[in-house]
Amino acid sequence: MRLASYHTPVLRSEVLSLLITSTGGVYVDATLGGGGHAEAILQRLDPTGKLIGIDADADAIHVAAEKLSHCGERLVLVHDNFRNISSALSQRGFNQANGILFDLGVSSYQLDEPSKGFSFRGDDRLDMRMDRSQTLDAHEVVNRYNERELADIFWKYGEEKASRAMARAVVHHRVRSVIETTGDLSGIVRSVVGDRFLVKSLARIFQAIRIEVNNELDNLRQAIGQAITILASGGRLVVISYHSLEDRIVKEMLKDAAATSRASGTKLVPDTRVEPRLKILTKKPLQASKEEVQNNVRARSAKLRAAQKL
Repeated sequence: MRLASYHTPVLRSEVLSLLITSTGGVYVDATLGGGGHAEAILQRLDPTGKLIGIDADADAIHVAAEKLSHCGERLVLVHDNFRNISSALSQRGFNQANGILFDLGVSSYQLDEPSKGFSFRGDDRLDMRMDRSQTLDAHEVVNRYNERELADIFWKYGEEKASRAMARAVVHHRVRSVIETTGDLSGIVRSVVGDRFLVKSLARIFQAIRIEVNNELDNLRQAIGQAITILASGGRLVVISYHSLEDRIVKEMLKDAAATSRASGTKLVPDTRVEPRLKILTKKPLQASKEEVQNNVRARSAKLRAAQKL
């Protein structure tokens, strides 16, 4: 595996200012990726502060271990899916965290690594697994799912208007030959939409398949719910999303945790109220400046939401 080139972490200064409340605290980067945010956080912490870095991609753990080897025991690396964030921390002796960061989607290093098959800009074997130990991959989704299942995925997870036509084209193509590579799939998408809207359609279709392969939205719901529980009083949750499906989940979960609500009570206590668990710190999501987008195109669609545990 080659070490990919690294980009400046998205919304770096905003993440640091919102996330860190105590330089001696315990922080979690739940989406370690290339280690950019982790490195920036560790630079802000004092020698007593700790960072737990979690990633489902074993290669990300390996790269971060090399890149951040100078951090010693201040850094704890965990190869696991962030849906298991609670057990990942408790098994290592951490019951609470002062701050938890989620930088969702595919990391720059994953896009840059051809063998992972995430990018439509190459011609690599369809894969898209963040965790190579799982069996389901993009190759199986594209070649085994029926037309209706594919159309549902393309619409639900990619919001692709031509979802049915795309699914039909995929099924027709694989009657003649197996769809092996990202290039094969890109060619099928081009046959449906042509060149004018090709890049946007490719992004939507590849996103939809990746979400299906990695069960990303269900995992996100589980992870955010656990993160809210794990946070210490006054601790911060910071989430960066890159498309409306993720952002909608984050927005609603933070909103629900920040609201006073009625619990289903007994006859003795029919109107028990559940007090809010969070205070929302970003009324509207923060977005990257024009200057940052010019330097890092990945920041263009980033939306940051943050909340504090009460």
